[in-house]
Amino acid sequence: MINIGLLIIRLVVGLLFVGHGTQKLFGWFGGYGLKGTGGWFESIGMKPGVTMALFAGLAELVGGILFALGLLTPLAGIIIAGTMVMAIAKVHGPNGIWATSNGYEYNLTLLAVAIGMALVGPGQYALDAFLF
Repeated sequence: MINIGLLIIRLVVGLLFVGHGTQKLFGWFGGYGLKGTGGWFESIGMKPGVTMALFAGLAELVGGILFALGLLTPLAGIIIAGTMVMAIAKVHGPNGIWATSNGYEYNLTLLAVAIGMALVGPGQYALDAFLF
């Protein structure tokens, strides 16, 4: 049952990160694409905005794919954790912890999941289990 639980966590979190990455990169799923996200990044002091949006989008996309597949799981966890640290530091941190105030509650949860998965491993139903 543990392996099924780890698979569910990896798929949900990983695929949601893939979605966030494609929002930033391509404007899919209601996102704003590189130009729109880059403009917003500029407005919060992350410059050059389009370049930072590209890096953020690629981190979310690649980290999410690796996480969902259970491939290079420690690296995937670090990539996802890094994006959440940036989200807390640059966007949600000043608002306090609670999501009801646009705080970092959700980001901290994802950070914990990413680090936890990197530490315990992806489980039996993962590419890491077959390859390494």
